[in-house]
Amino acid sequence: MTNSEQAQPSLIEYPTEFPIKIMGRQERGLAQSVIEIVSKHAPDFDPSTVEMRTSKQKNYLSVTCVIRATSREQLDALYRDLCDHPQVVMVL
Repeated sequence: MTNSEQAQPSLIEYPTEFPIKIMGRQERGLAQSVIEIVSKHAPDFDPSTVEMRTSKQKNYLSVTCVIRATSREQLDALYRDLCDHPQVVMVL
């Protein structure tokens, strides 16, 4: 993160319900790995609320998680961990 990014005020008012969409290759264990990473950063996350969709060609899986975001730092760390996972292609 650059100094200019740190100096910018957040456009999000915390705490807030925050949806995160994770897209990855349709491989065994993706959803469980995503849930583990999200739970690490948002301990009050309820895995029963996860929504999943398979792409038309069945090559990709979209996993949507809604967390109670408490800070920009929490979201930044969560996005970093998700993006570092080898099965994850994109995080929105």
